[in-house]
Amino acid sequence: MNTLQHSIVSRLPQGYQWSAGFAGSKVEPIPQNGPAGEDNLVGLKLLSHDGDKAWPVMYKLSQALNDIALECCVLECEGEPCLFVNQEDEFAATCRLKNFGVAIAEPFCELPR
Repeated sequence: MNTLQHSIVSRLPQGYQWSAGFAGSKVEPIPQNGPAGEDNLVGLKLLSHDGDKAWPVMYKLSQALNDIALECCVLECEGEPCLFVNQEDEFAATCRLKNFGVAIAEPFCELPR
């Protein structure tokens, strides 16, 4: 049985960028008025697993993306393992994860009355 089929990820609300001098190993939130660049990152967090159980799942998600040559990185963010992909690769990444049975949680917005 594929363990990814029981995984749920959610997009972190803010954008990220590599910390100066730490590309590939440390990220920082992009300031709200910061420039939109091609090196911006999107973070995905697991909702279905937490603690020590989340790390191996995140590495499996990372491997699924690496298998199709999508660059990604699993790093700790806000005390949790998060998967970071280039913003321009977000749709390809989520499509690949959905093909493995991973659920992508989306925020609900209230409809006007």
